[in-house]
Amino acid sequence: MTQIKFSPFESVIGLDAAQRHLQAATNGADDGELFLERRRSEALVFDDGRLKTASYDASEGFGLRAVRGEVSGYAHSSEISEAALSRAVETARLAVGEGGGTLALGPTPTNRKLYTDDDPIIGATLPVKIETLREIDAFARDLDPRVVQVSATLAASHQEVVILRPDGQQVTDTRPMTRVNVSVIVEKDGRRESGGAGGGGRLGLDGLIDPIDWQAKTREALRIALVNLEAIPAPAGPMQVVLGPGWPGILLHEAVGHGLEGDFNRKGSSKFSGRIGERVAAPGVTVIDDGTIPDRRGSISVDDEGTPSARNVLIEDGILVGYMQDRQNARLMGVAPTGNGRRESFAHPPMPRMTNTYMEGGNANPMDLVGSLKDGIYAVGFGGGQVDITNGKFVFSCTEAYRVQDGKIGAPVTGATLIGDGASAMTKILGLGNDMALDPGMGNCGKAGQWVPVGVGQPTVLMDGLTVGGSAT
Repeated sequence: MTQIKFSPFESVIGLDAAQRHLQAATNGADDGELFLERRRSEALVFDDGRLKTASYDASEGFGLRAVRGEVSGYAHSSEISEAALSRAVETARLAVGEGGGTLALGPTPTNRKLYTDDDPIIGATLPVKIETLREIDAFARDLDPRVVQVSATLAASHQEVVILRPDGQQVTDTRPMTRVNVSVIVEKDGRRESGGAGGGGRLGLDGLIDPIDWQAKTREALRIALVNLEAIPAPAGPMQVVLGPGWPGILLHEAVGHGLEGDFNRKGSSKFSGRIGERVAAPGVTVIDDGTIPDRRGSISVDDEGTPSARNVLIEDGILVGYMQDRQNARLMGVAPTGNGRRESFAHPPMPRMTNTYMEGGNANPMDLVGSLKDGIYAVGFGGGQVDITNGKFVFSCTEAYRVQDGKIGAPVTGATLIGDGASAMTKILGLGNDMALDPGMGNCGKAGQWVPVGVGQPTVLMDGLTVGGSAT
């Protein structure tokens, strides 16, 4: 009997039996799949001079879905067995009823691989990992006597998936992920401030445990902490803002990206609904979601429905030209899937999600954009934020920002927040730098209770129409 294989192990479900149950679940449906997953993850946290936590998690299971129209029936189980699959069929069938749908054609197969199959967890021994974290701690404390606390995290995971479709097509993907984070707290005259840096991607551990890499991250974390140690209260009020390159693209991701996901637009709940072909951003603004960039945190060789990832232009020269789609929303909107059907795990159904979302660069010298500010803020680091998808209104806190007056960068400011709405902000972009950069690989995106890894990016951006929230007047 042919087996469904999760290299390097085999499930107990035979391929013929799995196919038979999947066809029973999707008989009369428009679409559906059997998603099988095995995942292992490890995280080590070195905090305040000692190994604080060491965790290892392993899980496996399946999710079975049948789709008809706007309705999906989804069942999942951590028990991979024919008995569990048989029970799941009954649940999935509830979405199909007695309908007579026609199964959509499956995705076009691809042999493209964007990252290694190697398991990063076994890329270094546990003693080596712990010693690396200990060295990070010692290095940070030796850099500056004002360092009073250091926290360093090393995390790795390995996910293997098999997607079986009703027509018998099998799609497989093996997805590694690694990340190193460093956080530093400094103190001077009784005042404490923090700074953090980190990153990684779909890579092995070799590069991340190399001192050249983690020393650079540690220095950056310390630099940010020392900047904040000298920060003064942020001003408040409407003003022009320059956003730095790379990680500040998280504002684009939240304030605009979610509004360009297919489900929100099909349901009419996005401020961008029904606006294909209209100007939604200033001339020169081009926004792309690209899941095909090798080794990036947000990249996927195929999405969680088996559709190959793609480079999808969403806004071109300020004109809205497309949305990010999974298979269900694409079919209902009469367009092609874009490879953005993603899920957190086998316990979750797929939905339209971003991969690596960024704004293309322009021609301006970044410092010329900063120099154009008469009285504003230069924001180069961001923390948490909140966004209302229905109207695009956002609030973001800055982790590193500077007051700019008469074109000169002044003192760092603390307590700065940026307030605005994504749709309006995109039309008030006044300049784009020639320094487009992607973030270092540290993004996670939440939607409907599901979390997936993502990437963001942008050039230096000069924006009008934002309100800065601060404590100074």
